[in-house]
Amino acid sequence: MYLAMAKRMLLETDKRLLWKLAWNMGWKGMLSVQKHKKRLKRGEVFPPFLYVSIINSCNLRCQGCWVDVSAKQEIIQPPAFHKMVREAQEMGNVFFGIVGGEPFMHPHLLDMLAEHPDCYFQIFTNGQFITDERAKRMRRLGNVTPLISVEGNEIVSDQRRGRPGVYSKTMEGVHNCLKHKLLTGVCTSLCQTNIDDLLTEKWVDRLIEMGVMITWFHVYRPMGPDANPQLCLTPEQQLRARKFVVEMRAKKPIIIIDAYFDGEGQALCPAATGISHHINPWGDIEPCPIVQFTKESIHSSEADTRTLKDKFIQSSFLSDFRELAQSSTRGCIVLERPDLLKKLVEKHGAKDATVRGTAVAELDALEVRTSQYNPGSEIPEKSLAYRLAKRFWFNDFGVYKGHDHSQTAAPGLVRGKGTNGLPV
Repeated sequence: MYLAMAKRMLLETDKRLLWKLAWNMGWKGMLSVQKHKKRLKRGEVFPPFLYVSIINSCNLRCQGCWVDVSAKQEIIQPPAFHKMVREAQEMGNVFFGIVGGEPFMHPHLLDMLAEHPDCYFQIFTNGQFITDERAKRMRRLGNVTPLISVEGNEIVSDQRRGRPGVYSKTMEGVHNCLKHKLLTGVCTSLCQTNIDDLLTEKWVDRLIEMGVMITWFHVYRPMGPDANPQLCLTPEQQLRARKFVVEMRAKKPIIIIDAYFDGEGQALCPAATGISHHINPWGDIEPCPIVQFTKESIHSSEADTRTLKDKFIQSSFLSDFRELAQSSTRGCIVLERPDLLKKLVEKHGAKDATVRGTAVAELDALEVRTSQYNPGSEIPEKSLAYRLAKRFWFNDFGVYKGHDHSQTAAPGLVRGKGTNGLPV
């Protein structure tokens, strides 16, 4: 499998892009995590991976989207973006996830990324704005990976994304990227309507045949004003997804990403470990994209002239969020303990970072659900490469030590069973 993966990389991807990936994302990314681990020992947290929503607008209307895509358009302006990236670089950061809304609707997206050739950017996109010319431009940049969302077959995609003809337009964007030998990824938010079609070996084989190098199966989370809990996976299906990823990693020549498990199969939350946080289009610093509350901003003001470093390290809200998440569950505190998260928001007087202004009410309305935390059902990595990489650069960094999560389950959620009584 490893030889097949190496062969694919060498023959199907631009060699210059591979070098950029290995140097910017690989070597410098590892150094960034090492610096993060050293900071943790001093009690300081500055996430080595930042996710930045550069725009709120989107051309689609996906079921359960928590972004205010219909609100007045807001973008992170180029000067603010450049300042944020450079201040993060001073802390050793080189990787930035670019999200939205739809990032390609930002009028200066690729021009902004071109200013930082020594960084690496992963763009989360629906692919519909990736023209032949834009794909060609990304190849010239060399430090950009598009991660294109495919949410099902033609019928399911239209239903999930709220527009007709979504699948064909998205696949056109995928093919434009592959035509220009970009390191291209395809991701899927697994839910009830697409799990049987896309969580399959047949789909993975098709991606490989097309030339896709990366795939990511993440689990749908019912958030926002129009959450669709009927789309949620059962605990059994979440376990099925984890098993599938572990199996495919050990046998298929394609990179498969996950963000919620270490090499031993123990669940974790990237925001709780401090390895990543999120910046929204207004510049607000949030624990993660679905925790839409804030006390700090990347923008300077008369009242707050601190550097980005100081805003992260000195933030009592972010610090208390991490401690609360670590002590409550190894999974997602939003799904498992929204009651505790609400108390934290009220304690700090954290601002609702949404345009709609209903984030607290949405927490109140959330039905308690299981997330990635599956005590007693851990599935270790079978792939030695993934296992070693996670041991050094993606794990809980010891932040969960000393916490007994069996005593902090939310009302109605018995640890070891989901809300429907199924074992997790």
